[in-house]
Amino acid sequence: MKKYVSLLILFIVAAVAQAQTSNLDKEKLLDYYQNQRYSEAATYLENIYGKESNDPKALFQLAYVHLMAGLLPEAEKNYLALQQLQPTNITVLFNLASISLRRGNEEKAKSFYLEILKADSTNFNVYKQLANLYPLSNDPDKIKYLEKANKLNPAEADVAYDLATSYNILKQDKKAYAVLDPAMKADTGNFILLKARLPVCMALLKFPEASEVGERLMAAGDSTSFVITTMGKLSVLTKAFEKAIRYFKLLESWGQENETSLYYTALCYRELKNYTFSAEYTKKTIEFSTSPNMASYYTLLGTVYEEKLQYKSALAAYKKGLEYTSKGGIYYNIALLEDLKLKEPAKALTYYRLYLKSKPDEGKNKEAILYVKDRINTLSK
Repeated sequence: MKKYVSLLILFIVAAVAQAQTSNLDKEKLLDYYQNQRYSEAATYLENIYGKESNDPKALFQLAYVHLMAGLLPEAEKNYLALQQLQPTNITVLFNLASISLRRGNEEKAKSFYLEILKADSTNFNVYKQLANLYPLSNDPDKIKYLEKANKLNPAEADVAYDLATSYNILKQDKKAYAVLDPAMKADTGNFILLKARLPVCMALLKFPEASEVGERLMAAGDSTSFVITTMGKLSVLTKAFEKAIRYFKLLESWGQENETSLYYTALCYRELKNYTFSAEYTKKTIEFSTSPNMASYYTLLGTVYEEKLQYKSALAAYKKGLEYTSKGGIYYNIALLEDLKLKEPAKALTYYRLYLKSKPDEGKNKEAILYVKDRINTLSK
């Protein structure tokens, strides 16, 4: 590898020497390249060629050293000058697109890729790069470019994976299966492709193949939540309920349970007529699927109703919030509402006491605690 790099550097230096020879110190330039002192190489070449050279060979070398030095604006300037001289040079356009991406300008990068396609409409790498500019798997433009890339090279794994994933999301699983087939034949040990195949087989009800794929993934050490959950669901669909529970319990032991795994665990226990555990896991599913902020949302709704003078609705909202938390804030709101707005002293007294029983932070709620104690004394007389 070192020999190859040295030969490459010698080639670059030779190319520079052909561009302008008289003042060039080839040994100095070689030293800059070998020691990756690209900024110094850039300064040196600028002194030789000047910053406004129109010589293509000089511009190529200046663009290269600026790019390697991370001096992207200077590199872009050099490559743009080259583009003026050689508008269809694919290497120049690729480098301009790459620089635009590194500088965060995806639209500009896209324009350079499209320029390449005008010169070479069968460039696989351009279609692949264009597809990567669209983050959403179901984006029509992403799928369009992936399809063109896949048509040019059906065996390329990255494109096959991305396109199959897009089709799976769109529930076009027959297409996804067809896309994965040649790529998997070209690389039978590619576990990324296997991972894409698993949900596709599930969607197409190819359960034996799904089981085989899942077993291969797990045997290779892939015990991610996705794989285990999918294998658990597969066991449910094939009525292997005890096996499914083992998969879902494994997730639970890792602290990686999710709404789906808990729901299917509850279903499995129901099918096995273990209604106690089925009820327990159904409750866990409900808790998992509920936002931890539900109490705050109902508290907000209650205050809005209070401000609209809709006290009964406010009370109902606060009490709904109590289904999600037993924190003192809601007790306090209900007590004030019953006491001051609804004129229900007995009910207010109950909620004032519940507020104190919830042990609110004395530092943060000092005034509220003193007020509640005073109201309890008053209402108890």
